[in-house]
Formats: sequence, structure tokens, C-alpha cells
Amino acid sequence: MSEGSEDKAVQPAGADRMAQLWRRLKEHRIAQWTVGYVAVAYGIQHAVILTSESFEWPNAIARLTMLLLALGLPVAMTFAWYHGELASRRISGPELTIIAILLAMGSLFFYVLVRPAEEVIASRAPAVQQAGVAAARNAAADPHSAISLAVLPFVNLSSEKEQEFFSDGMTEEITAALAKVPDLQVVARTSAFEFKGKNINIKTMGEQLGATHLIEGSVRKAGNRLRITAQLIKADDGRHIWAEDYDRELTDVFAIQEDIARAITASLHMTLGLKPGQNLVNNRNIDAPSHEKFLRAQALYRARGEDNIENAIALLKQVVADNPAYAPAWAAIARAYTTLPNYLPALQAVVPPLEALKQDVISSRENAMPAAQKAIQLDPNLSDGYAALGAVEERAGQFILGQEHFEKALALDPNNADALAGYGSLLNYVGHAKEALAPMKQAHALEPFIPILSRDYAIIRWLNGDDAAALEIFRAYASVAPAQAAVNMAIVLAGERHFQNAADTLAASPPPERYREAVKEAVRLLRVAPNKAKLSDPPMGLGALDFVYVFVGAPERVLPYYERNIEAGWMSNVRTTLLWGASYSPVRKTERFKAMMRKAGYVDYWKARGWPDACHPVGGDDFACE
Repeated sequence: MSEGSEDKAVQPAGADRMAQLWRRLKEHRIAQWTVGYVAVAYGIQHAVILTSESFEWPNAIARLTMLLLALGLPVAMTFAWYHGELASRRISGPELTIIAILLAMGSLFFYVLVRPAEEVIASRAPAVQQAGVAAARNAAADPHSAISLAVLPFVNLSSEKEQEFFSDGMTEEITAALAKVPDLQVVARTSAFEFKGKNINIKTMGEQLGATHLIEGSVRKAGNRLRITAQLIKADDGRHIWAEDYDRELTDVFAIQEDIARAITASLHMTLGLKPGQNLVNNRNIDAPSHEKFLRAQALYRARGEDNIENAIALLKQVVADNPAYAPAWAAIARAYTTLPNYLPALQAVVPPLEALKQDVISSRENAMPAAQKAIQLDPNLSDGYAALGAVEERAGQFILGQEHFEKALALDPNNADALAGYGSLLNYVGHAKEALAPMKQAHALEPFIPILSRDYAIIRWLNGDDAAALEIFRAYASVAPAQAAVNMAIVLAGERHFQNAADTLAASPPPERYREAVKEAVRLLRVAPNKAKLSDPPMGLGALDFVYVFVGAPERVLPYYERNIEAGWMSNVRTTLLWGASYSPVRKTERFKAMMRKAGYVDYWKARGWPDACHPVGGDDFACE
């Protein structure tokens, strides 16, 4: 045997097969075909992504094309094997078999990866989500099935501390823009602001706010330049999902807000639900200096108090003078004028002076009504405009109109906390406490850190018989408004016949100077309840403490405060809801109460929208209450 044949005989069989395979791969240009296919696939996928972003196609389209292109790679390699540079051009039987097997495997792969995902999505999203944007927003209110987002207060990095209102305003407007995304649950601005300036870790804030994701950022304003940073963070593990810096002119503030909102929704793989030409940030027809005044006015209004609200109104009037088509400013004017009487001396008095209260009410309505109507005229899709008009009509005793406006506001924005609270309060005023529970519960879930809203929610719980829950909320409220909380807790405790405990609660909380004599008398009467007590003549007005008369055999003495308000045209406030509590039954059984309800327009509402649980019609135009 020759030397060459001996070498050939000892050549390893595996190495020879690998050499043959490598030679065939080069001959058939498998690598060139693979690289070429990947390059073409990348170009196609990049074009699909750009087109999807431009036309706001669902993210599923980009995912589908990527999967199909990936499945096409083995098919392309099979074609290369049979049709490469040195291969035959005829499609053989084995080639067809291989391609068929690859397609079958690809179909199975596609089914396994894609079909279950669709089923999971379908199981998590109720069918009502497919009915439209409004239905989707309602479905998204369930924290167990939705991504929830909280926009934390943007940090003010400007050299001037007073620019805080601007960074706060940016936070609010970005929050409002994101709230328009159909399947995104957004925590209300006021709740997120509870954590302003506090050094609390991301996970804890997410848990307390009920948010799966948080947005934090900063604002630096210098002259006409604006630098904004924003980042999206996953709450459970602190992972940063998206971050961006924006360095623009001050006139670009709305464009920045739009960019941030769209970037966040894209990062969360959510569809915007906008019609062609629509934006998440609307009402841009305002100049930069006026926009700053608007934000400053919003901050003053939220601070409450007579001076703050009046200063807010003055700023808002300057805004609409320079920008008469800016609908949000008109809605804000209406809201401020409607709220103002609550902080004026007449309504703050234990016994409101009738003429002064009349003037406050007339001024409030004459200024608020046209402003709310103007807001709706300028922007028929502005939820705040209808909410403001609903509040005006409600105060005037036009309960049916008020309810219609609140319902319109909620149809436009189901997560408008002001509209939800106003709607729930109206239902409460007219005795529909059970129906009022749902909107008030939702409003409180959106804004758990607003003290006044917490108080109103506690009253709703009390009216629905949940004394324990009401007392728990009132105790928390005591850290903000101890005197008001003490009165409300005393009402609940007295209704449970714990008269001594109610008296102790009132006596332990120092009242405002104007209420000291009233508190002293209320404590005296509770000490002798449930027996009849010696009463002053003429009757002593106890203001918010008049509930004690129910428990000493003088129920009609509860009514003068409400009658005075109705005479002044102030048909409803939070105290009106107390009349529907179980302990006020002796008051509701009086003819004086029935006369007051007729005069205030309650009976007209009941005939049109249904009677409350505590009252029912009797005969023709008469009715009785329990």
C-alpha cells in the first residue's frame, strides 16, 4: 500500500464530512444569502416601525412583522442551499419537503407564541374595552388589570424659588395629557403631590399610590429657555424604562408635554386612541406669559382661602383678556367663583347674615355661569367646563341640569375627580346616598390625599350605614382640620347613642373663636341627651353643631341654618347631606322639613329622577319622609 493511500485510510470520517459540509456551504453561498436576508429584513422592519409611529398603528403590527421575518430566515437558507451560486436551479422534491416542514414548524411556533398572548390579553381586558375610548377608560379603572401611572411632582431647579408653580403646572398638564390614554390608569395629580419633597423610595410610593409605574423629572427655567428632564420608572423594582432631556424655547412647552406623553405611552406599548389630527395636549392657543399666569392662578386656587381665590380670579381675568379663546381659563374662573362663597365671612359665621350671604351668592352665580358657558362654547370636549357648569346649576337648586352637566363631564373624562366628586355630592344632596357611593368612592380612590374629599367620602360611608369606616376616615382627617373632624365624629357617635363620648370629642378639640359658645352649648346638650333639655329662647344658633337638637327633643331647631341658606339662594353645601343620616329621621318627619324641600326644588327633582330612600310620594302632590 502506498504512503498516500495509507494517509487516506487513516483520515477521520467526521473531519471529512465537516470539510465536505464547509465546502458546500461556501459553494452555495449560505453566509452571503444569510447576511443579505438579515440586511433586507432589518430595512423592512425599520420601515414598518417608522410607519407605525407616524400612523399610530398598534404595536402588534411591528411585533408580527418581526416574527414573520425571523421565521423567514430558515426558509431563505434552504433556498440558498438549493439555489446558491453553484447549485441547480430546479426545485427538487427534497427541497419542497424541507420547506414544507419549516413552514409547518413556523406555523406551530407562531401559534404557540402569538395565540396565547392574544388569549391572555382578551382575558385581562373586558369586552367593554372594545366598545370605544370611554368604555376602555372605565375598564382601566380596575387596578388589577391595568397599568397605573403616577406623575410625581417635577423638581424645580430654577434659580427663583417662586417658579415652583411652573414645575407644578408642568406636572399637572402632563398628568392630564396621559389621563386621555384609554387603557392607562393615571393617579390624580393631588395624590401624587402628597409625596412632594419627601425622601421615600420608589417602591413605597408606588404601593401607596397604587401605581405600577412612576414618572419623575425636573424643570429648569431661565429667561426664555426651558430644560426639562423626565424618566419612567417601574415601581416594583426601580428599573428605568425610559428617560429623556428636552432643551427648548419656552414657547415649545406644549410640544414638550406632548413629546413626553407620547414617549411614555410608546414605552408602555399603549395605543393613544386619538383621531387623526388630535393631540394629547390640547388648548395650546395661549402665549407663554399668559400660560405662566394660568399656572400661578391654579396654584393659588388649590391653596384655598378668600385671598388666594380672589387673587387667582384676578390672574385668570388677565389670561382671558389676552387670550379670550383659552377655554381652560374660563372653566377655572367658573370653578373659582363657585367656590369663593365658602370662604367669605357670611358663610363662615355661625349664623350667616342673610343679606350678606345673598350678595355673595348672587355675585358667585353671575360670574361663574357665563364663564362656564364660555368654556363649553370654546371647547365642547372640555370635561372641566361641564363640571364647572354642573356645580353652578347645583348651587342654584337646578339639580336636574346640574346632574346632566356632571354626566356630560364624566362621559368626556371618566377619571375627572372634580366631576366625580361633584356628581356624588349632588346625588347626596338630593338623598340618593346609595347611588352617590360609587362616584365618591372612585373620586376618593383617584384623590386619596385631598382632605375635603376624604371628609365627604366619610360622610357618604356614614349615610350608607358604615359608621366604623366613617370614624376611621374622620380620625385621619383630624390631623388636617381637628375642629371639623371633631364635629363629624360627634355626629356619628351621637347617632350611635354614645352621647358622652360625642360630648368628650367636641370638648377635646379647641374650636375657632366664633364657635366657642356654640361648642359649649352643644356639649351641655349632649351631656343630658337623650332627655329633653332646657333650651334658650330665642333659639341659639349652633351652626354646624345644630345636630345636637335632634337628641334633646327639638328636631325643628336643626332647620334654621338650612332655611337661611335656601333663602339666600345657596341651595346645597356639604352640611345639606347630613339631613339624610339615619339619626335625622325626626327632622325629616316634620312639616317644616317638607316645606323646605319644596322651596329648594328637591321635590321637582324627585318627581323627575326618582324618590330618595327616606321619602316617598303620598296621594297627589304630597310626600312623607322617614
